[in-house]
Amino acid sequence: MPVRVVGIAFAVLGILLFSTKAVFVKLAYQYGVDSISLLLIRMTMALPFYLAIIAIQHRQQEPLTRNDYLFLILFGFMGYYLASYFDFLGLQYIKASVERLILFVYPTLVLVLSFLFLKKKISQRQLMAFALTYIGILIVFVPEVQDGGGENVLLGGALIFLSALTYAGYIVGSGWLIPRFGATRFTSLAMLVSCTMVILHFTLQKQGFEEVVALPNPVYLYGFLMATVSTVIPSYLVSFAIKRLGARDFAIFGSLGPISTSVLAYFFLQEQLTALQVVGALVVIAGIYISEQRRK
Repeated sequence: MPVRVVGIAFAVLGILLFSTKAVFVKLAYQYGVDSISLLLIRMTMALPFYLAIIAIQHRQQEPLTRNDYLFLILFGFMGYYLASYFDFLGLQYIKASVERLILFVYPTLVLVLSFLFLKKKISQRQLMAFALTYIGILIVFVPEVQDGGGENVLLGGALIFLSALTYAGYIVGSGWLIPRFGATRFTSLAMLVSCTMVILHFTLQKQGFEEVVALPNPVYLYGFLMATVSTVIPSYLVSFAIKRLGARDFAIFGSLGPISTSVLAYFFLQEQLTALQVVGALVVIAGIYISEQRRK
């Protein structure tokens, strides 16, 4: 099977599985759990899987420099700690379907970061697509504010945008570091950094683990599903896809995320988008698609 076909399959499946996270988060929030406690449950349940894979993949690979590991720590901090924390905070204020639409502007942010840090040129078509994407976001977002969300909706939207920005930084960094580390090794070590940061954050913010231990059982069930279905499996799929497609080619498949999340939110959270928001979603997806078209 061609390498690109495998990469596309990994990208599509990884994006679809990542999309389930927002639904699990909203379901868990119904039981009164706060964002950092839920993030702690997710990452501590994912941690044993990453440690096991690190142990299995213990053989010596290409020698790495100190800077390689420093960048690994940086992108591990950004990708699944900082981006996840902003995302979990934002989901307290906006619907899962709207969250996913804002979060998946990250392909355009990948484009900008690649230009700023990797000196990759941006075409006029991509600039047009960039503007189109944010017009779509405004179309989606305005009805949410008008429905009485006010400042909370704006705060939630800003937090989700920060999540998209930090995740875009992780994607760009992944495309650069994965060839040096290898996809499995990079993902395992980066996720180990993220898990450690979440545990440290919780320890500094909370007085103890009593609140987490006392949470209802469904919260742990949703946490386990987030750890496995929405974190461990897709994290490796995404890394393998980036290795085969590159960061910018991978980002085009992000447009699948809003669609799958909206469908899941409709069935499991009874969330609905207005006709205007559906139009906005299509504009966002069109902008993302155009931004990632290869220049002939």
